[in-house]
Amino acid sequence: MAIVRLFAAARVAAGTGRDEVPGGTVNEVLEEAVRRYGAAFGEVLAGCRVWVNGDAAAPDDPIGPADELAVLPPVSGGV
Repeated sequence: MAIVRLFAAARVAAGTGRDEVPGGTVNEVLEEAVRRYGAAFGEVLAGCRVWVNGDAAAPDDPIGPADELAVLPPVSGGV
């Protein structure tokens, strides 16, 4: 079980900004999140960066109950 934090469009698509999601790897947690939140979340997730405890994460990185996984969609802005 990992703490999942969702930001911007990922938060909107999931309908929540924080949840606890089971899985032993980053990929397992994200697959379960897509099952929970649906296809719209999966579409947003495809363009997101994923971080665990503040570091960029790979799909097969292990994740534990004290870890925080953050889903960060691209951000645009400027003048």
